[in-house]
Amino acid sequence: MKSSQKQNRNKTKLFYLFSLALFFFIFVILVYLNYEIKKQLSEVSVNILPLTVTSQDYPMVSNGQNPPVISAKGAVVIDNDSKVPIYSKNPNLRFLPASTTKIMTALVALDHYKLNDPIIINETNVGGAISEFQKGERFTFEDMLYAMLLPSNNDATLAISQSYPGGEREFVRKMNEKAEEFLLKNTRFVDPVGIEDGNYTTPVDLARLTSYAIENPLFSQVVSTEDREIESLDGNKYFVSNLNELLDIPGVNGVKTGFTESAGEVLVTTKKLDNIDKELIFVVMRSEDRFLDTKLLLDYLSSITYQTIHP
Repeated sequence: MKSSQKQNRNKTKLFYLFSLALFFFIFVILVYLNYEIKKQLSEVSVNILPLTVTSQDYPMVSNGQNPPVISAKGAVVIDNDSKVPIYSKNPNLRFLPASTTKIMTALVALDHYKLNDPIIINETNVGGAISEFQKGERFTFEDMLYAMLLPSNNDATLAISQSYPGGEREFVRKMNEKAEEFLLKNTRFVDPVGIEDGNYTTPVDLARLTSYAIENPLFSQVVSTEDREIESLDGNKYFVSNLNELLDIPGVNGVKTGFTESAGEVLVTTKKLDNIDKELIFVVMRSEDRFLDTKLLLDYLSSITYQTIHP
């Protein structure tokens, strides 16, 4: 009997000792965690920036007319400052960009090349387009930029990408990296020229890309040029002309034409509005007549007013 009682006391004592040890262990862990949390918080600096709220001018169509009927399957017109769409037709559907791909090609190239960097023509008649350039001819990057963006020369475009460190493959990777940087979530490039069916974008993405592009003064200068004489470093002279037939309209600049059988006609155009410091970006995709479609949109949006919206 006494032996049994003694065993019970020993069990009780062990239970209390175990409980005490467990409590001490948990206490040590909690102290350690508290220390680590305080340590990490002391290493984090939180900067609270003042919230800046400014008024914004929003465009409004003021002519009272119905939007025009256009042949393009997708189109959008945005105000360059606010990025507000003024007109849209299937703005988020994916289409083939054709040679408007060269807008992104130009931006990647402008980030890397200096104007006098030599570019060598390695291939001619790329994509079946007839070119006067000769294989092995050398040009400055500046002249190749005009050849790429005005008459949309494929040989010049491919030469620019092939002269890039890592070649054409790395150049295209950089194009897609830049698309991600610009948050163009429905845009993908597989070649720098725009002739492959794997390229895709949307009217909205193409307008946003153009908005970034025209911030570059040299890009804006090139795409607004009607004609230019370029000369190879070998002494051969060529005359290049802008394919945008709307450049004679006051305020209209390039930006880029595009066409393949799969893509249909594509056109990106900008127009500076009269008497106010505003610019609109026009995009038509898979059009049957890109110039007529854009002209109809230009006429429709000839009377734009801006209303200041206060937060």
